[in-house]
Amino acid sequence: MPKHTTLTISSKNYSSWSLRGWLMLKFSGLAFQEVQVAPDDVDNRAELLLLSPSILVPRLDHDGCKVWDTLAIGEYLNEHKPKAHLLPSDPVARAYCRSICGEMHSGFSALRASLPMNIKAKFESFKVWSKAQIDINRILVIWQDCLKTYGGPFLFGKSPTLADAMFAPVVTRFLTYNIDLDAASQKYCEHIMALPEMKEWVMGALEEPDDIEELEVEF
Repeated sequence: MPKHTTLTISSKNYSSWSLRGWLMLKFSGLAFQEVQVAPDDVDNRAELLLLSPSILVPRLDHDGCKVWDTLAIGEYLNEHKPKAHLLPSDPVARAYCRSICGEMHSGFSALRASLPMNIKAKFESFKVWSKAQIDINRILVIWQDCLKTYGGPFLFGKSPTLADAMFAPVVTRFLTYNIDLDAASQKYCEHIMALPEMKEWVMGALEEPDDIEELEVEF
């Protein structure tokens, strides 16, 4: 009997965690169907506005197994699709990959709060507050180190890993808010946005008819 796989996601325009889980599945090669929570769902809006910890989105349902939390989804997919190399084969690189994924998962709260993901929007002269700039600086250090150490074009070499999925929403934020980047980081952003998977996601975001007014920053 074929395995039935679905991924429950939220808004493609606003939900960074949905994008992360979705990219992990795409990178794994595991076929799946999307189940999208309605934009006007009360719990969904609360989560996007950082007012609620989780409505279990994204959530992977695979052959009777339910997996939520993006890092758990990534580890689950790495176990089931080892040939996709979602984690580097080298143990040192693998530990580094897990570390920066964990840092992205639990940190950068100022960036999340003041530069919400909004793929449709473009702000040419956005004021970045000092705490958010500290987060931005740290992310750029991570990228620069990975790209120098592992040679690019992805953070851990020639194929995407969980780390690229975790940082992809940051790429969209840097574009939305016109953040100044060094040459290597700019090239990395261009490479991520050129991926067929990212083009597909962006197209879906642009087609979403509903906006969440509270996430439409005006400064």
